[in-house]
Parts: sequence; C-alpha cells; structure tokens
Amino acid sequence: MLMKKLLLIAASAVLFSGCAMVPAGGGAAAEPAVAAAAERLRIAMVDPTPGALGALVAEDLSYGHSGGRVDTKASFIGDLIAGKSDFVSITITDQTIKVVDGQTAIVRHTLAADTLDSGKPGKVALKILGVWQKQGGDWKLLARQAVRITS
Repeated sequence: MLMKKLLLIAASAVLFSGCAMVPAGGGAAAEPAVAAAAERLRIAMVDPTPGALGALVAEDLSYGHSGGRVDTKASFIGDLIAGKSDFVSITITDQTIKVVDGQTAIVRHTLAADTLDSGKPGKVALKILGVWQKQGGDWKLLARQAVRITS
C-alpha cells in the first residue's frame, strides 16, 4: 500500500511539474519586450521606412482595417511608404499584453490618430487587437484587427 502511494505521489509530481513550466522568455517576463516592439511599430507607422517596418512585421502578416480591407506585409508597408495610409500622430492608451506560450502575445489597446491619407486630413479612433509572435528572437506582428470606435 505504501508503495502504491509513493508511486502515485511521484507520478503526480511529474505530471504537475510539466504544467508549471513556462518557456524561457515567456509569461510576464516577456511583456516588456512585446511592449517595446509595439512602441517601435507605433513610431514606424508615423515615420515609416521599409527597414523599420519590415523588421517588425511577420512575412505572413494579416492586417485587418476597420473598414474591412486586409493587408499583407507588402501592401501594409507599401501603403505607409507611399502615403496612401499616412499617420501624422498616433496615441496609444489602455494597452494590455498577455504572453500566452512564450512565443505568442495578445496585445489590445485604443489608438487615436491624426491622419493625412492620400493628402486628406482626418482623425481615427480604433480598438486594436494585435497578435505578436516571437520569430528568430524578435517579436513580430503576425495579425492585427481594428474596430472603429463610434460615439
């Protein structure tokens, strides 16, 4: 009977120790790195360069706009560089970051921006959901979805 109890305790310890493990760089420890990448993206969207944007977005980017259009990495960067999508300023508030497996992060925030899309001044207020993925040691935007805030 004692042997059965010891075996059960040992099996439980092995099972639960695997549940408690978090990959290196995962969880709350990775949140500052994700926040820094999100901030670099905000800056790059205001002052876009192909190099800065290319380093921050994944090859398989799916970038959903509030109007329903979905960009790829190439079209997202191309529209910013050409001024078709032109952010004069971007303010981010209410940001939350949840790293779920050490390799994927869910970032939510409110975005308020002054725009000059194709030379036309405007303002935009959005709720944003971003999915970031750690690729080659760097956090890259894999997916984004915007929802327009209506008053």
